[in-house]
Amino acid sequence: MKWIFSLLTLYISISSEAQVENTSYVNKSTERVLQLSIVVPLEVQEVWKYFSTDAKLSEWIAPIAHIELKNGGSIVTNYDKTKTLSDSSSIKLGIISYLENELLILKVDLNNNFSKKLQDEDQHLQEIIQFVSGGPGKTKIISSMIGWGQGKDWEKTYDFFLKGNEWTYKELLKVIK
Repeated sequence: MKWIFSLLTLYISISSEAQVENTSYVNKSTERVLQLSIVVPLEVQEVWKYFSTDAKLSEWIAPIAHIELKNGGSIVTNYDKTKTLSDSSSIKLGIISYLENELLILKVDLNNNFSKKLQDEDQHLQEIIQFVSGGPGKTKIISSMIGWGQGKDWEKTYDFFLKGNEWTYKELLKVIK
């Protein structure tokens, strides 16, 4: 009987761990939506700080990070601590718009790690991040990437962002625990 209790305790602890949920789909216009979500044990206003302040962004998204939080602003990051934000290896995401504590819409510009062909075709790639109250002390973060092109190169790019975004949101979960 004791081993059943131990097994049940192990199952409960494993299944209650926060994880990244993949709910990607194809919409009615046959466009792919790369959608990931996580539930974190913080109120929405606290979670928002992890996306809207330099100090909190650098805790999970990249060691070098700066945000100019405004419609038309940007988030600039670099994974290499020895580089600066103006270095060519930095990643810049334009802020299309935002609603404080609710919504952040980012323009994803493909950098030199992607082919010139993809960079030229990239017109509508965006990440829409929603912050939804999950009850007292919980927030659900839903990240939806839209604007994918067609073809083999775009499939590889989709897979790249699927893996990268899963990793990034797991990093956030590690920090917030």
